[in-house]
Amino acid sequence: MAGTLHVVATPLGNLSDLSRRAATVLQAADLVAAEDTRRARKLLNHVGARCRVCSYHAQSPPGRLDQLERELRQGASVALLSDAGTPTVSDPGAQLVIRARSCGARVIPIPGPTAVATALSVSGLPADRYTFLGFLPRKGADRSRRLDEIAASPWTVVIFEAANRLVRLLSDLATHCGADREAVVARELTKLHEEIKCGNLADLTVYYDEQAPRGEVTVLVGSATRQPAAVDCDAVKQTARLLLEDGVTRRDTAARVAREFGISRRDAYRLVTDL
Repeated sequence: MAGTLHVVATPLGNLSDLSRRAATVLQAADLVAAEDTRRARKLLNHVGARCRVCSYHAQSPPGRLDQLERELRQGASVALLSDAGTPTVSDPGAQLVIRARSCGARVIPIPGPTAVATALSVSGLPADRYTFLGFLPRKGADRSRRLDEIAASPWTVVIFEAANRLVRLLSDLATHCGADREAVVARELTKLHEEIKCGNLADLTVYYDEQAPRGEVTVLVGSATRQPAAVDCDAVKQTARLLLEDGVTRRDTAARVAREFGISRRDAYRLVTDL
């Protein structure tokens, strides 16, 4: 029988955030496929796991994926680890998941930390709907298009960025979204030097230009503020007057006017009452 691929979420920094279930899976694993073997061995030592470790990352040769598939075909228990957080979320691993399923192996998620949800939880920005974009393109038309998408987004946008490119990102965001757009920079989450800085894009750009950032960075950008469309009051009144003359009740007239012209029912009812 084919083996099992466990997709294991690991701490962003604080080792105490590793779940008991994740620790048990790592202790029982035959092989760990890790984005960074040094970080993986530190975590494995922490839980007393003595399994084999191999590197698996975005630049791994195709043969590494073949090797992991062979292990799974032979019945091995393989744990996939990223540097930190949940594998395959802006990290390599999706191809291994596909290969595992294609050879009949079980794929089991071991949930836990993720920088996206962690940053959203303390941002103060709406998180009922959000867009996660990972790392933006570094230059060219693709970057400009993505920045324009962020500027127009009706939802909070979450971005990953390297510390040495943070000031440029914030400056570009300010240019495309407006200097006053609300934003949050969450840096070194769960680690000793954790910092969560809130403000507008202009202020954050100045702050990090003066205080060079270090470590892992997650940026959250507030949604675009929708400006209400201008309403033709004369047209609203004319429509309402015709409905009333046709015998439509004030309440129903207000509801229909609100729908048609995109104004609140309260304002529509006040206008109808004035007529």
